[in-house]
Amino acid sequence: MKLVNQIKSLDKNIVNQVESRLKEFSSFKDKTNQDWFSELCFCILTANSKARTALAIQSELGHKGFASLSQKKLAETIRRNKHRFHNNKSKYITLAREHLDIKDKIQQHKTSQEAREWLVENIKGLGYKEASHFLRNVGYTDLSILDRHIINLMLENKIINVKPKSLNKNRYLEMEKKLDILSKKLKLNQAKLDLYMWYLKAGEVLK
Repeated sequence: MKLVNQIKSLDKNIVNQVESRLKEFSSFKDKTNQDWFSELCFCILTANSKARTALAIQSELGHKGFASLSQKKLAETIRRNKHRFHNNKSKYITLAREHLDIKDKIQQHKTSQEAREWLVENIKGLGYKEASHFLRNVGYTDLSILDRHIINLMLENKIINVKPKSLNKNRYLEMEKKLDILSKKLKLNQAKLDLYMWYLKAGEVLK
Protein backbone atom coordinates (compact mmCIF):
# COMPACT_ATOMS: atom_id res chain seq x y z
CA MET A 1 0.00 0.00 0.00
CA LYS A 2 1.33 3.41 -1.01
CA LEU A 3 0.22 4.97 2.28
CA VAL A 4 2.30 2.54 4.35
CA ASN A 5 5.43 3.44 2.40
CA GLN A 6 4.68 7.16 2.66
CA ILE A 7 4.37 6.98 6.43
CA LYS A 8 7.47 4.82 6.83
CA SER A 9 9.53 7.26 4.75
CA LEU A 10 8.44 10.48 6.46
CA ASP A 11 11.21 12.97 7.17
CA LYS A 12 12.68 12.84 10.68
CA ASN A 13 11.67 16.46 11.23
CA ILE A 14 8.00 15.53 10.70
CA VAL A 15 8.34 12.52 13.00
CA ASN A 16 9.76 14.80 15.69
CA GLN A 17 6.93 17.30 15.22
CA VAL A 18 4.39 14.52 15.65
CA GLU A 19 6.14 13.24 18.78
CA SER A 20 6.17 16.75 20.22
CA ARG A 21 2.46 17.17 19.54
CA LEU A 22 1.66 13.82 21.17
CA LYS A 23 3.61 14.86 24.28
CA GLU A 24 1.53 18.03 24.38
CA PHE A 25 -1.67 15.94 24.26
CA SER A 26 -0.36 13.57 26.92
CA SER A 27 0.37 16.50 29.24
CA PHE A 28 -3.38 17.12 29.60
CA LYS A 29 -3.57 14.42 32.25
CA ASP A 30 -1.91 16.95 34.56
CA LYS A 31 -3.91 19.96 33.37
CA THR A 32 -7.02 21.52 34.85
CA ASN A 33 -10.71 21.45 34.03
CA GLN A 34 -10.17 24.95 32.63
CA ASP A 35 -7.58 23.68 30.14
CA TRP A 36 -9.85 20.82 29.12
CA PHE A 37 -12.82 23.14 28.65
CA SER A 38 -10.78 25.43 26.41
CA GLU A 39 -9.82 22.41 24.30
CA LEU A 40 -13.44 21.29 24.17
CA CYS A 41 -14.44 24.68 22.79
CA PHE A 42 -11.62 24.52 20.25
CA CYS A 43 -13.00 21.19 19.01
CA ILE A 44 -16.53 22.60 18.84
CA LEU A 45 -15.12 25.33 16.61
CA THR A 46 -13.24 22.95 14.31
CA ALA A 47 -16.39 21.13 13.17
CA ASN A 48 -16.99 22.12 9.52
CA SER A 49 -14.25 24.71 9.68
CA LYS A 50 -10.48 25.10 9.44
CA ALA A 51 -8.33 24.14 12.41
CA ARG A 52 -6.20 27.28 12.03
CA THR A 53 -9.26 29.50 12.36
CA ALA A 54 -10.31 27.67 15.51
CA LEU A 55 -6.77 27.99 16.88
CA ALA A 56 -6.82 31.75 16.35
CA ILE A 57 -10.10 32.05 18.27
CA GLN A 58 -8.83 29.81 21.08
CA SER A 59 -5.65 31.88 21.36
CA GLU A 60 -7.68 35.07 21.59
CA LEU A 61 -10.33 33.90 24.05
CA GLY A 62 -8.72 31.17 26.15
CA HIS A 63 -10.69 29.49 28.91
CA LYS A 64 -11.79 32.79 30.45
CA GLY A 65 -13.44 34.01 27.26
CA PHE A 66 -15.01 30.67 26.43
CA ALA A 67 -16.38 30.35 29.95
CA SER A 68 -17.63 33.88 30.62
CA LEU A 69 -18.30 35.99 27.52
CA SER A 70 -21.91 36.54 26.54
CA GLN A 71 -23.17 34.56 23.57
CA LYS A 72 -23.33 37.80 21.59
CA LYS A 73 -19.67 38.64 22.33
CA LEU A 74 -18.63 35.09 21.48
CA ALA A 75 -20.46 35.29 18.16
CA GLU A 76 -18.80 38.64 17.37
CA THR A 77 -15.33 37.21 18.08
CA ILE A 78 -15.98 34.10 16.02
CA ARG A 79 -17.31 36.13 13.09
CA ARG A 80 -14.41 38.61 13.25
CA ASN A 81 -12.02 35.69 12.83
CA LYS A 82 -13.83 34.80 9.59
CA HIS A 83 -15.28 31.61 11.03
CA ARG A 84 -18.50 30.23 9.61
CA PHE A 85 -21.60 29.50 11.70
CA HIS A 86 -20.76 32.10 14.37
CA ASN A 87 -24.28 32.03 15.82
CA ASN A 88 -24.43 28.24 16.17
CA LYS A 89 -20.89 27.95 17.50
CA SER A 90 -21.42 30.63 20.14
CA LYS A 91 -24.61 28.87 21.19
CA TYR A 92 -22.88 25.48 21.49
CA ILE A 93 -20.03 26.96 23.55
CA THR A 94 -22.51 28.68 25.87
CA LEU A 95 -24.43 25.42 26.33
CA ALA A 96 -21.18 23.54 27.01
CA ARG A 97 -20.66 25.67 30.13
CA GLU A 98 -22.87 23.20 31.91
CA HIS A 99 -19.77 21.01 31.81
CA LEU A 100 -16.98 23.28 33.03
CA ASP A 101 -15.81 20.27 35.04
CA ILE A 102 -15.30 18.39 31.76
CA LYS A 103 -12.05 16.69 32.84
CA ASP A 104 -13.71 15.19 35.91
CA LYS A 105 -16.66 13.97 33.89
CA ILE A 106 -14.56 12.41 31.14
CA GLN A 107 -12.21 10.66 33.55
CA GLN A 108 -15.14 8.93 35.22
CA HIS A 109 -15.46 6.71 32.13
CA LYS A 110 -13.47 3.49 31.96
CA THR A 111 -12.75 3.61 28.22
CA SER A 112 -12.32 6.24 25.54
CA GLN A 113 -15.27 4.71 23.68
CA GLU A 114 -17.53 5.28 26.69
CA ALA A 115 -16.23 8.84 27.04
CA ARG A 116 -16.93 9.49 23.36
CA GLU A 117 -20.50 8.26 23.69
CA TRP A 118 -21.00 10.61 26.63
CA LEU A 119 -19.63 13.56 24.66
CA VAL A 120 -21.85 12.89 21.64
CA GLU A 121 -24.89 12.61 23.89
CA ASN A 122 -24.15 15.59 26.13
CA ILE A 123 -22.18 18.21 24.18
CA LYS A 124 -24.24 19.86 21.46
CA GLY A 125 -22.16 20.49 18.36
CA LEU A 126 -19.99 17.38 18.74
CA GLY A 127 -20.44 14.29 16.60
CA TYR A 128 -18.16 11.26 16.58
CA LYS A 129 -15.42 13.03 14.65
CA GLU A 130 -15.08 16.01 16.95
CA ALA A 131 -15.65 13.97 20.11
CA SER A 132 -12.75 11.78 18.95
CA HIS A 133 -10.75 14.91 18.14
CA PHE A 134 -11.24 16.30 21.63
CA LEU A 135 -10.31 13.04 23.33
CA ARG A 136 -7.16 12.72 21.19
CA ASN A 137 -6.18 16.28 22.10
CA VAL A 138 -6.44 15.55 25.83
CA GLY A 139 -4.35 12.40 25.66
CA TYR A 140 -6.43 9.44 24.44
CA THR A 141 -4.71 7.51 21.67
CA ASP A 142 -7.09 4.82 20.39
CA LEU A 143 -9.76 6.72 18.42
CA SER A 144 -9.93 7.78 14.77
CA ILE A 145 -10.70 11.34 13.68
CA LEU A 146 -12.45 10.86 10.36
CA ASP A 147 -12.20 14.31 8.81
CA ARG A 148 -12.12 14.99 5.07
CA HIS A 149 -8.33 14.68 4.83
CA ILE A 150 -8.30 11.25 6.45
CA ILE A 151 -11.31 10.00 4.47
CA ASN A 152 -9.80 11.17 1.18
CA LEU A 153 -6.53 9.41 1.98
CA MET A 154 -8.43 6.24 2.88
CA LEU A 155 -10.22 6.40 -0.46
CA GLU A 156 -7.03 7.04 -2.43
CA ASN A 157 -5.42 3.99 -0.81
CA LYS A 158 -8.47 1.77 -1.26
CA ILE A 159 -8.96 1.35 2.49
CA ILE A 160 -12.53 2.28 1.64
CA ASN A 161 -14.15 1.94 -1.78
CA VAL A 162 -16.69 4.77 -1.60
CA LYS A 163 -16.55 8.16 0.04
CA PRO A 164 -19.52 8.31 2.44
CA LYS A 165 -21.97 11.17 1.96
CA SER A 166 -22.54 11.21 5.71
CA LEU A 167 -21.17 9.39 8.75
CA ASN A 168 -23.67 7.81 11.10
CA LYS A 169 -22.44 5.88 14.14
CA ASN A 170 -22.23 2.47 12.45
CA ARG A 171 -20.41 3.81 9.40
CA TYR A 172 -17.99 5.75 11.59
CA LEU A 173 -17.15 2.68 13.68
CA GLU A 174 -16.70 0.52 10.56
CA MET A 175 -14.19 2.99 9.12
CA GLU A 176 -12.45 3.31 12.48
CA LYS A 177 -11.92 -0.47 12.51
CA LYS A 178 -10.21 -0.23 9.12
CA LEU A 179 -7.81 2.38 10.44
CA ASP A 180 -7.23 0.29 13.53
CA ILE A 181 -6.05 -2.56 11.29
CA LEU A 182 -3.70 -0.15 9.52
CA SER A 183 -2.37 1.25 12.81
CA LYS A 184 -1.55 -2.26 14.01
CA LYS A 185 0.19 -3.03 10.73
CA LEU A 186 2.36 0.06 11.17
CA LYS A 187 2.73 -0.51 14.93
CA LEU A 188 1.36 2.95 15.65
CA ASN A 189 -1.51 4.05 17.84
CA GLN A 190 -4.47 5.80 16.22
CA ALA A 191 -3.41 9.24 17.47
CA LYS A 192 -0.01 9.03 15.82
CA LEU A 193 -1.43 7.51 12.64
CA ASP A 194 -3.91 10.36 12.37
CA LEU A 195 -1.23 13.04 12.68
CA TYR A 196 0.89 11.34 10.01
CA MET A 197 -2.06 10.94 7.64
CA TRP A 198 -3.22 14.51 8.25
CA TYR A 199 0.26 15.77 7.45
CA LEU A 200 0.33 13.83 4.18
CA LYS A 201 -2.84 15.60 3.02
CA ALA A 202 -2.56 19.02 4.70
CA GLY A 203 1.22 19.47 4.72
CA GLU A 204 1.46 20.48 8.37
CA VAL A 205 1.21 19.04 11.89
CA LEU A 206 -1.56 20.76 13.84
CA LYS A 207 -3.89 19.54 16.53
